[in-house]
Amino acid sequence: VQLQASGGGLVQAGGSLRLSCAASGRTFSSYVMGWFRQAPGKEREFVSAISWSGARTSYADSVKGRFTIARDNAKNTLYLQMNSLKPEDTAVYYCARTVRSWSDSNYSPAVYDSWGQGTQVTVSS
Repeated sequence: VQLQASGGGLVQAGGSLRLSCAASGRTFSSYVMGWFRQAPGKEREFVSAISWSGARTSYADSVKGRFTIARDNAKNTLYLQMNSLKPEDTAVYYCARTVRSWSDSNYSPAVYDSWGQGTQVTVSS
């Protein structure tokens, strides 16, 4: 599968952005998908994950209540709605796919085998 993330940009603190991740291939709906982010000089960190059906979601504590992950399997697209953005949310955001079933390890970048190219999100104070 090939993943293409988009929707990043420059926004003021308190603003909103919606990221999209378009997936190629017919099997998008079969897989757990995730969003990660990486700020300069920091390791890639988990943001959110969603099960193949969308029935299960998980979030990093730092974004819980502000970000919402969703998917449209008919459009082969993953979304991340980001509200109440903070300067510390500034990072390159990546979408990713794992072939593993939903598990407690969804937070780990190591379980994801396909990655998008990343989209830059910059939040100014």
